[in-house]
Amino acid sequence: MATGFDFTVIWNNLTYFFIGRFPHGPMGGIALTLYLALMACVLSFLGGLVLGLMNLSRHRVVRYASLTIVNIIRGMPLLMVIFWMYFLLPAFLGRTVAESWTVIMALTLFTSAYMSQIVKAGVESIPRGQTEAALSTGLRPWQAMIHIVLPQGLRNMIPSFVNQFVSLIKDTSLAFIVGVSELTHVATQINNRTIIYPTEIFFFIAVIYFIICYAFTSLSRWLEKRLAWKR
Repeated sequence: MATGFDFTVIWNNLTYFFIGRFPHGPMGGIALTLYLALMACVLSFLGGLVLGLMNLSRHRVVRYASLTIVNIIRGMPLLMVIFWMYFLLPAFLGRTVAESWTVIMALTLFTSAYMSQIVKAGVESIPRGQTEAALSTGLRPWQAMIHIVLPQGLRNMIPSFVNQFVSLIKDTSLAFIVGVSELTHVATQINNRTIIYPTEIFFFIAVIYFIICYAFTSLSRWLEKRLAWKR
């Protein structure tokens, strides 16, 4: 039985923690964690933008359809959404799909529902007079939204988007359940191989998650202060 702490297991596997088997194999570890989060964040921004604008539609059918989708997704645990994508996406497409992309799609679907509420709140934070002034110049409602209201609302949404990105980074840890070699899965593999260093291994990945999330949280606070100063 080993006594005390021995962090040589971290040093010996440092490259594997950061990039997995890349470039001689698939990417993994911290690099894959950030890749999953970044891809899901970009796609869920677009999905949240569409759902958020649908929530603000004057047409009841569009608005209620969007609200139904958002409420259903927000009412489910993320783990269930990942399982759905893992098993159902290949069935719908009729071919195999890389595990990493099933996770990206699951994160995108799940996060889009929350992004939509950020978009909705950001648009509603713009005074109604902005829209009325735009309409008075001859712009159509959709033109006023795209050219006048939305650009102003996006500035208010930026800090919330960064916070959602931080949540995405933590949510990627659930990808290990379907065998995606992100940071938590890599740590589990190393722990299963070495057996006697679980404290050192999982303490290390906890520190890594904290550093990444704290960096982006600090960025969010800085952006919020800077945007408030500009206003």
